[in-house]
Amino acid sequence: MHPRTTNSSLVLLLILIIDTSLFLTVAALQAEQHGSHRSGCIPAERAALLSFRKGITADPTNRLASWHGRDCCRWRGVRCSNHTGRILELDLGNRNPSTSSVTGCDDVNALFGDISPSLLSLEQLQHLDLSRNCLTSEHQKTIPLFLALMKSLRYLNLSGIPFSGEVPPQLGNLSELQYLDLGSQDQGHRMYSADITWLQHLPLQYLGMSNVNLSQVSNWPHVLNRIPSLRVVDLSSCSVASANQSLPLLNLTKLNKLDLSGNNFDHEIASSWFWKATSLRYLYLGYHRLFGQFHDALENMTSLQVLDLSFGLNQGLVMEGNFKNLCSLEILDLTDNGMSGDIAVLMARLPQCVWDTLQELHLCSNNITGTLPNLIGCFTALTVLDLSKNNLAGNIPPELSNCTHLNTLDLSNNRIVGPLGPEFRSLTGLVTLDLSNNHLSGSVPTELGAFTNLTWLVLSSNNFSGIIMEEHFAALISLKKLDLSSTNLKLSVDTDWIPIFSLEVALFASCQMGPLFPAWLQWQPEITKLDVSSTVLMDKIPDWFWPTFSHAIYIDLSNNQLSGSLPANLADMAFVELNISSNLLSGPIPPLPTNISILDMSSNSFSGTLPSNLGAPQLITLLMYSNKIGGSIPGSLCKLNLLSDLDLSNNLLEGEIPRCFETESSQSIEFLLLGNNSLSGEFPAFLQKCTGLQFLDLAWNNFFGRLPEWIGELTNLQFLRLSHNTFSGNIPAEITNLGYLQYLDLSSNNLSGVIPWHLSSLTAMTLKGSRLLSGTTMGPFPDGDPQFSGEGMFITGQFGEIIPIIMKGQLLRYGRTLAYFINIDLSGNSLTGEIPLDITSLDALINLNLSSNRLTGKIPNKIGALQSLESLDLSENHLSGEIPPNLSNLTSLSYLNLSYNSLSGRIPSGRQLDTLSVDNPSLMYIGNDGLCGPPLQKNCSSGNDTPTDGQNRNNGHELEPLSLYLGLTLGFVVGLWMVFCLLLFMKSWRIAYFRLFDNLYDRVYVFVVVTWATLTRK
Repeated sequence: MHPRTTNSSLVLLLILIIDTSLFLTVAALQAEQHGSHRSGCIPAERAALLSFRKGITADPTNRLASWHGRDCCRWRGVRCSNHTGRILELDLGNRNPSTSSVTGCDDVNALFGDISPSLLSLEQLQHLDLSRNCLTSEHQKTIPLFLALMKSLRYLNLSGIPFSGEVPPQLGNLSELQYLDLGSQDQGHRMYSADITWLQHLPLQYLGMSNVNLSQVSNWPHVLNRIPSLRVVDLSSCSVASANQSLPLLNLTKLNKLDLSGNNFDHEIASSWFWKATSLRYLYLGYHRLFGQFHDALENMTSLQVLDLSFGLNQGLVMEGNFKNLCSLEILDLTDNGMSGDIAVLMARLPQCVWDTLQELHLCSNNITGTLPNLIGCFTALTVLDLSKNNLAGNIPPELSNCTHLNTLDLSNNRIVGPLGPEFRSLTGLVTLDLSNNHLSGSVPTELGAFTNLTWLVLSSNNFSGIIMEEHFAALISLKKLDLSSTNLKLSVDTDWIPIFSLEVALFASCQMGPLFPAWLQWQPEITKLDVSSTVLMDKIPDWFWPTFSHAIYIDLSNNQLSGSLPANLADMAFVELNISSNLLSGPIPPLPTNISILDMSSNSFSGTLPSNLGAPQLITLLMYSNKIGGSIPGSLCKLNLLSDLDLSNNLLEGEIPRCFETESSQSIEFLLLGNNSLSGEFPAFLQKCTGLQFLDLAWNNFFGRLPEWIGELTNLQFLRLSHNTFSGNIPAEITNLGYLQYLDLSSNNLSGVIPWHLSSLTAMTLKGSRLLSGTTMGPFPDGDPQFSGEGMFITGQFGEIIPIIMKGQLLRYGRTLAYFINIDLSGNSLTGEIPLDITSLDALINLNLSSNRLTGKIPNKIGALQSLESLDLSENHLSGEIPPNLSNLTSLSYLNLSYNSLSGRIPSGRQLDTLSVDNPSLMYIGNDGLCGPPLQKNCSSGNDTPTDGQNRNNGHELEPLSLYLGLTLGFVVGLWMVFCLLLFMKSWRIAYFRLFDNLYDRVYVFVVVTWATLTRK
């Protein structure tokens, strides 16, 4: 090789090496410089984040656990710029909120603490999400004002943080802001704003202010119209003024979602401004008061996919309008709008172009009638069809089988009839099937057992018959809720059957499952709600039952013939509601479950004493009537501060009510029934604090002493039964302050004195003022009715007591709160004085019993005003005078007892009195020597004659005393002179008169002489 060539090669190689070294050096320097930004972000911003973290007092899900080290850009929730290293995004929103939470402060996954002003150091922060956390405190209840200084923000989400106070208008300084969400679901901590014009300075695309009080903002549509960039607006539950405002030129051409639900707009729906927003795809107007027909502009909303007008409080929406161009419609929700009309007509108004696009149709809770039309089969894209709570009738059309995409079908609470036909066989995608509360009949098809996606199967309250077998559940691997209650179905499976599903809700009330306890339930430990009441079970509760369902919330085993005892560890179980009433259970009562709120153990054979420590601090309703429980009432009852309903009647309890009640007892007691025990002591003093008391039954005990005057302070009292005790003294006059009182029974005590006079104040006993107890019906039930056996109540949100009442001379049993039974029973005491005239104003009275007292005076003449009276018993008193003729005006009267008094005169007749159906009518009047006329055998002489109802037209109105005396005197004088004149001018009458007088004299003379001779001879 030539030397020059070799040297040249070496030079080139040296140059290449030097260039490579320089390149690598520069690259390393650049990498080092860039790494200086990434290795620990910007120190000032890292310090700002650490300062923010110091303000967080609780981080239950460890979201900030990664916040350590120099590189804050790698911390969770933090995103930095790849070029500058500046923090651009801080996302600490709660992505897994609890399903039951309303705000961040009741969410177990939320961050707790304050928002630190150190965030101002994040000068280029564009995205800030702190939603669904609890970032408020005593020092920071409102939105921090310093957030308005973060000028780079484009995204700000503070939703779900329970701020209060005014929304700071300074947020209008965030000139780059495109997304603003201040919404909340919390009604208790509402923010407000009286002026939202500051919003129009922002280039917003998303505005969320749900539940912010905007009631003072009248021009809200005009403000929105000045923000043409808006795409999504959520002003739900903001109390905004009406939407019937005119916007001549609508600038919201990009708006695709508008949520104004929960604002109770009260005007014609056609007058609303939003019908001009033709770009809308989602329109939510639920919980409104809109009425009338849709606007004609509806036909121009061709992009509309979701139209939600559910829960119209005005109940006046009419589904008439031009729907023909709504070809994009996917969801139509008109739930609870009071709509009426035929279902076929309503569905025909939907355009044909949506037959294969409409996915959800909600028409439930309306007044829609007719039969489900065959047209339903054309809506082949339907996934949800909810027609529940209407008045639909007829059969389910077979064309329903074309809706193969259905996952939710709810036809419950209608009047649909017929069997379940083959139309269901093709609906294999169903997830929810609810046909409850109809008149469906026939057997349940086994084809339902092939629906592998079926999660809810609800067939309750129908007329189905036949047997449910294992084939009905063959492939139901997803089943979570099964409700066959109130049908005529019989569940028949092998004793060793193990289901493939895992139920959470199992309801079989009034089905036939017995006589053996269903063994397959032991393989269903996930059940939280179980109802096997009235299922003909005649078995011992198996040992596996209590451990298997120890985590259940609701258990109902009532109205069977189950035997056994309660587990000793009952207190460890999770029950909130437990009903084991009307069975054959026995043994002692253990401490109660900690979380129990409603417990019904009535009508069993439990014995022993109540546990000294009941536990159950959440208890609201405790029913233990009709058992064999003895001993005294434990003092631990005093600690049940939520207790509202307590029924220990018909047991063997004795002693006094614990005095701790006077200082510790719950003032929330509304129903207290302790009747038919051996309890003693004076009238319970703790009741003075229980001003919400509605129902008090202390009958058939050994209570004594005087009734307190403060009983008149219990102004909510509707039922007061103190009979068969030894209460003494007067009936407090204050008892007439009980304006809601409908039932008063003080019978069989030692009460004395007069009946309080101002009975007209008992307005609930009048037709005008009678207030029925809520949500109940009442009437006598025959003995042996399995649903109402026993003499207690089962409260599931309303009262259902069975009360024995002496009425119409016999013992009747009334239930369902005696809501329509108005009663006064003061019998069996030592009451004196007259019957108060005011009692005749109580025209709603059904039963009035004042018998076995010492009442005097007359029966009130206006007794006929008690037009509702069915039973009247005034027997065994000292009443005198005539029976008021207008007693026959009581057209509802079916029982009357006036026996053993001192009544006189002719017994009234006519109308109702002639129709009283008793075997021996005279028994009604026996023991009144002065009475005469039918039905007594004693005839009335002319002197005793009393006008009948047909002769008396005064309707019981008493004559004025002066007029009465003048009339009697004038009549006597005129009659006497008429006799004298006849004798004076008519000779034949005069001769006959004196002859009659002579004959009468002779007879009397002979009778006296003979009688005297006979007596002297003896």
